[in-house]
Amino acid sequence: MEKIHTDSPDKGYRRIRDDLERYHGIDVNDKRVLRICRKLNIKSTIKYSNNGCTRQSANPQYIAENILNREFTAKAPNEKWLTDVTEFHYYIGMEKHKVPQL
Repeated sequence: MEKIHTDSPDKGYRRIRDDLERYHGIDVNDKRVLRICRKLNIKSTIKYSNNGCTRQSANPQYIAENILNREFTAKAPNEKWLTDVTEFHYYIGMEKHKVPQL
């Protein structure tokens, strides 16, 4: 288990169990792998935050003016355009990826 974790630190206990079964032929329960991971202090480097997408920023850098005021219907094409930026965090120490969306 420690070798699997050092080779791929992003794997959690479920994916470690899958690797044990698939590549090493060891059929083991998820709970046992989780218990051993806790004893050996093996943790995935990827953590998902439980922040909702509608939560307000504690310290916003820029607040845009609310021009639409929730009136999203347009009378003609290309009259109103909306954008959103989603920020993804991959691995500890790696850069953030911002994905603009229309």
